[in-house]
Amino acid sequence: MNGAAQLTYLALGLAVFGQQLCLPLPSMLLLMTVGALAARGEGHLTIPLVLLTSVFACVAADSVWFWLGRRWGSNVIRMICSLTSNPQGSRERSRHMFDRWGLRLLLVAKFIPLLDGVSPPLAGAQGATVQGFLAYDSVGSLLWSAVYLLAGFLFSTQLDRVIRLLDRFGSGLLLLIGIPMLLWAAWRLLRIVKMIRHLRLHRISPAMLQRMIDDGDRIGVVDLLRYEAMDQELAGIPGSVRADPEQLRKSQRVVVPEGVSMVLYCSSKNEFTSARVAQAMKKLGVSNVWILEGGLDAWVAEGRPTTTTFSTREEMAERLGVVIQPPGQHRR
Repeated sequence: MNGAAQLTYLALGLAVFGQQLCLPLPSMLLLMTVGALAARGEGHLTIPLVLLTSVFACVAADSVWFWLGRRWGSNVIRMICSLTSNPQGSRERSRHMFDRWGLRLLLVAKFIPLLDGVSPPLAGAQGATVQGFLAYDSVGSLLWSAVYLLAGFLFSTQLDRVIRLLDRFGSGLLLLIGIPMLLWAAWRLLRIVKMIRHLRLHRISPAMLQRMIDDGDRIGVVDLLRYEAMDQELAGIPGSVRADPEQLRKSQRVVVPEGVSMVLYCSSKNEFTSARVAQAMKKLGVSNVWILEGGLDAWVAEGRPTTTTFSTREEMAERLGVVIQPPGQHRR
């Protein structure tokens, strides 16, 4: 048991802390290994201290997300959900569940994909008290840690191969597991960064957009805000069409006549939502797509007008000839 015996409280705590910060580290495997060793009467780590270490690491990492959520609100949640295949749906489901269960969601969030990462910043954004957050998150962290320790204890025989591998390869096995996962996470993040950088040359400043609108240029402005907003109806740029970014990304057909420019804007200063939609439109052959630099925040910061009355897709089609076919709708 040499490899498993080298496991320390510090290594376990760092693995748990890193995983709760969304790094692909095998903390659950380590907890199960400790449980399996305890069942066999082996190992030098005691269960109470392992639980204490794991809970402390979980709460420490979740507190970072809680503070980020309180500081930057929905921007942090959008950032996390932007790494999923359905950002809008992920935000809506997470918000719905938190609205229904409140801080009690923290008791089970660690067992549910995505909620594990979104719940702490949601609690911060919703104005939960620090005491309440720490209390529920501590209990949820304890349950999560205990479940994996218990699983290792109950299935110690089945985990014997895992323990033998740890004995044989030690930290090398952890690197073998962790490095590919880290590379995958880095690749996913790099895709988003490249996407934004690729579209950086196709950004338009609020001043330029205002000038084009005032000059009567053939330009269609698409607002992606309502589907990002957590609970309030947001005003937008006059003349824009408010649309669901997920539907735009999944549209089977988008027709933009020659000489017409499309400008997308969202509420994110990093233009995550706009960039994803613009990339999808480019794949459909729409090349003249622009992103409003700085989103609506930049537009408002410059004192430019906003409205809660928006144009419709039909009006945009009549005025500019732009056709956006919703997903699942057959061509006529």
